[in-house]
Amino acid sequence: MRRDPYEVLGVSRDADEQEIKRAFRRLARQLHPDVNKDDPEAGEKFKELAEAYEILSDPNRRATYDRYGYEGLRSDGFEPRFETFGSLRDLFNAFFGEGSPFGEPFGQRTVRGGDIAVVVEVDLAEVAEGAAVAVEYDAQLRCQHCGGSGAEPGAGWQVCGRCRGTGQVHAVERTLFGQLIQTATCQACGGSGRLPEKSCGECRGSGVVVARQRRTVKVPPGIEDGQRIRVAGAGHQPREGHPGDLYVEVHVKEDPRFLRRGQDLITVVDVPVADAALGGELEVDGLSGPTSVQLPAGTQPGQVLKVKGGGLPPLHGGRRGDLEVVVNVVVPTRLDEEQRRLFERLRETSRHHGGEERSTVLSRLRRLLHQR
Repeated sequence: MRRDPYEVLGVSRDADEQEIKRAFRRLARQLHPDVNKDDPEAGEKFKELAEAYEILSDPNRRATYDRYGYEGLRSDGFEPRFETFGSLRDLFNAFFGEGSPFGEPFGQRTVRGGDIAVVVEVDLAEVAEGAAVAVEYDAQLRCQHCGGSGAEPGAGWQVCGRCRGTGQVHAVERTLFGQLIQTATCQACGGSGRLPEKSCGECRGSGVVVARQRRTVKVPPGIEDGQRIRVAGAGHQPREGHPGDLYVEVHVKEDPRFLRRGQDLITVVDVPVADAALGGELEVDGLSGPTSVQLPAGTQPGQVLKVKGGGLPPLHGGRRGDLEVVVNVVVPTRLDEEQRRLFERLRETSRHHGGEERSTVLSRLRRLLHQR
């Protein structure tokens, strides 16, 4: 059974980014296979540690795990990318610099934009048939004026004075394992090694702009409340690299007529006592309009009648759910003279038959108690 990432790193659930980094650094030194060559399980322990850090160091993955656990990460397409250990020196170069300790080649890290989450509301009728829902959100986009370079078109370039054109800055840290060289992307030039002589007037040299986005998202029939729809590539776009994704969380509005239970719908219908006794055809509200169901003679309070296929479709196809009609037998509270005479006559005739029924019920109860 996979352990909780917080437990693996030994941090609390409200730990901040720096606490998570410190815990990973400390445990990486302890668990790396180079340090534990005699432990046959060292590799698996380190992979578990690397996966825990990969989840908790990314705000979006961490939020998904906190809400939905490993199942939510799988549904979002997450798979651990850790493939090779490397040396401790390589590990910490990756930790502080361009590379990644999770299998990406050093110096070839792919930049990916952040994800965006929005919430939409749909009603039960839209769940039954599916819907196209319009969403609006603000997203970071690559500046079209400069193509993401951050330089005014036609302007020249100069070598970055901070990294001297390398795109990286280095620092040396002394540890109990010796000196470790920390390599990080130059923040002044963003790793390009050069700076524009004149910054772009549209994005002010950042290479990105924020713009309002409008998009139509298809909500599939049968979706459950709280489920999310992923729109690949519709998230924030970095100045270089691939855009993130858009996640649309669907909230299903309550319908005062129905309760939902999976694909089945439940409704309550008031039925006069005479109709319940005599039976007949009963008209009820369905999602797509009025529908009829046969009311058997002698229907009892709380009896459930079913309209086959009157519910919701399953999300991934299959048989449609049912509409369950709960009968609420309504007893009149005020009677006119004629109604009173009829009910008194009914009571007189019911006493004879009712006695037989009570006897039958008592016989059944005695048999049940005798069996115990």
